[in-house]
Amino acid sequence: MADVNETIKNLTNTNDFTEEFEQEDIQNNKTMAILAYIGILVLIPIFAAKESKFARFHANQGLVLLIIMVANSVLWSIFSWIPVVKVIYAILGSIVYACTVALMVIGIINAAKGRAKELPVIGKIRILK
Repeated sequence: MADVNETIKNLTNTNDFTEEFEQEDIQNNKTMAILAYIGILVLIPIFAAKESKFARFHANQGLVLLIIMVANSVLWSIFSWIPVVKVIYAILGSIVYACTVALMVIGIINAAKGRAKELPVIGKIRILK
Protein backbone atom coordinates (compact mmCIF):
# COMPACT_ATOMS: atom_id res chain seq x y z
CA MET A 1 0.00 0.00 0.00
CA ALA A 2 2.88 2.35 0.76
CA ASP A 3 4.26 1.81 -2.76
CA VAL A 4 0.91 2.80 -4.31
CA ASN A 5 0.75 5.96 -2.19
CA GLU A 6 4.33 6.81 -3.12
CA THR A 7 3.58 6.28 -6.83
CA ILE A 8 0.52 8.53 -6.66
CA LYS A 9 2.50 11.17 -4.77
CA ASN A 10 5.25 11.06 -7.44
CA LEU A 11 2.69 11.38 -10.26
CA THR A 12 1.05 14.43 -8.73
CA ASN A 13 4.30 16.08 -7.69
CA THR A 14 4.87 17.92 -10.97
CA ASN A 15 6.77 21.10 -11.78
CA ASP A 16 5.08 24.38 -10.92
CA PHE A 17 6.18 27.30 -13.10
CA THR A 18 3.73 29.87 -11.72
CA GLU A 19 6.51 32.13 -10.41
CA GLU A 20 7.87 32.52 -13.95
CA PHE A 21 4.70 34.27 -15.16
CA GLU A 22 3.64 37.85 -14.53
CA GLN A 23 0.63 38.19 -12.24
CA GLU A 24 -1.05 40.56 -14.68
CA ASP A 25 -0.74 37.97 -17.46
CA ILE A 26 -2.21 35.31 -15.18
CA GLN A 27 -5.15 37.46 -14.09
CA ASN A 28 -5.94 38.66 -17.61
CA ASN A 29 -5.78 35.21 -19.20
CA LYS A 30 -7.30 32.77 -16.70
CA THR A 31 -10.36 32.34 -18.92
CA MET A 32 -8.22 31.57 -21.95
CA ALA A 33 -6.23 29.07 -19.89
CA ILE A 34 -9.44 27.33 -18.78
CA LEU A 35 -10.73 27.17 -22.37
CA ALA A 36 -7.51 25.39 -23.35
CA TYR A 37 -8.71 22.23 -21.62
CA ILE A 38 -12.13 22.02 -23.26
CA GLY A 39 -11.48 19.98 -26.39
CA ILE A 40 -11.40 21.91 -29.66
CA LEU A 41 -11.79 25.18 -27.74
CA VAL A 42 -8.02 24.96 -27.25
CA LEU A 43 -7.84 26.80 -30.58
CA ILE A 44 -9.24 29.97 -28.97
CA PRO A 45 -6.26 30.63 -26.66
CA ILE A 46 -3.83 29.38 -29.30
CA PHE A 47 -4.97 32.08 -31.72
CA ALA A 48 -6.53 34.75 -29.48
CA ALA A 49 -3.92 34.86 -26.71
CA LYS A 50 -0.71 34.40 -28.68
CA GLU A 51 1.15 36.91 -26.53
CA SER A 52 0.17 35.39 -23.18
CA LYS A 53 2.78 33.01 -21.87
CA PHE A 54 0.31 31.78 -19.23
CA ALA A 55 -2.43 30.99 -21.77
CA ARG A 56 0.09 29.30 -24.09
CA PHE A 57 1.40 27.14 -21.25
CA HIS A 58 -2.12 25.82 -20.66
CA ALA A 59 -2.93 25.70 -24.38
CA ASN A 60 0.06 23.40 -24.87
CA GLN A 61 -1.23 20.98 -22.26
CA GLY A 62 -4.77 21.23 -23.62
CA LEU A 63 -3.49 20.51 -27.13
CA VAL A 64 -1.67 17.39 -25.91
CA LEU A 65 -4.91 16.22 -24.26
CA LEU A 66 -6.89 16.90 -27.45
CA ILE A 67 -4.40 14.89 -29.50
CA ILE A 68 -4.69 11.98 -27.05
CA MET A 69 -8.49 12.13 -27.24
CA VAL A 70 -8.51 12.21 -31.05
CA ALA A 71 -5.99 9.36 -31.24
CA ASN A 72 -8.08 7.34 -28.81
CA SER A 73 -11.18 7.90 -30.97
CA VAL A 74 -9.35 6.96 -34.16
CA LEU A 75 -8.01 3.78 -32.57
CA TRP A 76 -11.50 2.91 -31.36
CA SER A 77 -12.83 3.40 -34.89
CA ILE A 78 -10.22 1.03 -36.24
CA PHE A 79 -10.36 -1.62 -33.51
CA SER A 80 -14.14 -1.68 -33.23
CA TRP A 81 -14.25 -3.80 -36.40
CA ILE A 82 -12.13 -6.61 -34.93
CA PRO A 83 -14.20 -8.72 -32.50
CA VAL A 84 -11.58 -9.81 -29.93
CA VAL A 85 -9.57 -6.60 -30.09
CA LYS A 86 -12.80 -4.60 -29.81
CA VAL A 87 -13.44 -5.90 -26.30
CA ILE A 88 -9.86 -5.32 -25.16
CA TYR A 89 -9.72 -1.82 -26.62
CA ALA A 90 -13.12 -0.98 -25.19
CA ILE A 91 -11.59 -1.45 -21.75
CA LEU A 92 -8.25 0.22 -22.54
CA GLY A 93 -9.89 3.07 -24.44
CA SER A 94 -12.25 3.72 -21.55
CA ILE A 95 -9.30 3.91 -19.16
CA VAL A 96 -7.49 6.34 -21.47
CA TYR A 97 -10.67 8.43 -21.76
CA ALA A 98 -11.18 8.52 -17.98
CA CYS A 99 -7.55 9.54 -17.41
CA THR A 100 -7.85 12.26 -20.05
CA VAL A 101 -10.97 13.66 -18.39
CA ALA A 102 -9.23 13.58 -15.00
CA LEU A 103 -6.26 15.49 -16.45
CA MET A 104 -8.65 18.01 -18.02
CA VAL A 105 -10.23 18.65 -14.62
CA ILE A 106 -6.82 19.03 -12.97
CA GLY A 107 -5.77 21.48 -15.71
CA ILE A 108 -8.95 23.53 -15.38
CA ILE A 109 -8.51 23.73 -11.60
CA ASN A 110 -4.87 24.80 -11.97
CA ALA A 111 -5.78 27.43 -14.57
CA ALA A 112 -8.66 28.78 -12.47
CA LYS A 113 -6.33 29.08 -9.47
CA GLY A 114 -3.78 30.93 -11.62
CA ARG A 115 -1.22 28.16 -11.39
CA ALA A 116 1.09 27.05 -14.19
CA LYS A 117 1.63 23.50 -13.00
CA GLU A 118 2.49 20.62 -15.32
CA LEU A 119 -0.11 17.89 -15.60
CA PRO A 120 0.91 14.42 -14.42
CA VAL A 121 2.41 12.13 -17.09
CA ILE A 122 1.96 14.50 -20.07
CA GLY A 123 3.13 17.80 -18.56
CA LYS A 124 6.64 17.68 -19.99
CA ILE A 125 5.45 17.32 -23.60
CA ARG A 126 5.96 20.60 -25.47
CA ILE A 127 4.20 21.25 -28.77
CA LEU A 128 3.69 25.00 -28.57
CA LYS A 129 6.57 27.34 -27.90
